[in-house]
Amino acid sequence: MTAADRFRARLATGGIISAPGAPDALAARLIERAGFEAIYMTGFGATASRLGRPDIGLLTQTEMTTHARDMVRAVTIPIIADADTGYGGPANIARTMEEYAQAGVAAVHLEDQVAPKRCGQLAGIRLIAADEAARRLRCAIASRPANGPLVIGRTDAMPAIGADEAVRRALMYQDAGVDLVFVDGIKRIEEVEIVARRVPGPKVVSIVDGNETTALTAQALEQMGFAVVLYAVTALFSAARAMADALAVLKRDGTPAAADAMMSYAEFSTLVDLPRFQALDEAYG
Repeated sequence: MTAADRFRARLATGGIISAPGAPDALAARLIERAGFEAIYMTGFGATASRLGRPDIGLLTQTEMTTHARDMVRAVTIPIIADADTGYGGPANIARTMEEYAQAGVAAVHLEDQVAPKRCGQLAGIRLIAADEAARRLRCAIASRPANGPLVIGRTDAMPAIGADEAVRRALMYQDAGVDLVFVDGIKRIEEVEIVARRVPGPKVVSIVDGNETTALTAQALEQMGFAVVLYAVTALFSAARAMADALAVLKRDGTPAAADAMMSYAEFSTLVDLPRFQALDEAYG
């Protein structure tokens, strides 16, 4: 059974799936260890961890699918991957679906922005025509391998144009045959409520740290009818703050002794699975 099969089966059981964002394979292992059912391979986090740059379409398809493979190898739970705009025309979309299937991800989302895309929380988003976006999603569905990743139709119309257009596009993408729809760029609770009320069927919501939607718990979102909630930047922003604080102490004092609590060497070694490799060395080295 593929990751996509497992993810589809889990969706069928009902109840919301919480998927924190992982900027890299190490964060993915932490998310799995914390007991979550799925991981979100965020393009925002991937760009930050690989390039130290903003999410404005800088990573290529090859870089993103390589990042996905590394993450899939590190964990056992399903991974939902950002596939940006599909990285080109229909042939590129077909290859994108094949590459992500080979990487072993459970689902991908494709968005309706003009390439190069940008983070859904940023200003200046430009959209392609809704009917073109629907055709591109149908291409992704038609070209995915058997038992390949679920296709999530993402629209960034909420911040770019408004709620009415976001809802219209979400319904169009459902008609195109996507497995789930995702209205991104939500910043207010009212916008979450609009999507919950006006878009039926399986849907994804993203809760971004720093805006008022963090007041909504996963349980509340489940009651509103969402199947998946993404927490794209929680781990990334927390890790960046912790590293910045520890480095500030080191710079100030010339020693990390006064830094806030951090993992021990032994705990970190367990996280990266060192004991398993040591056992191999002892048995066969």
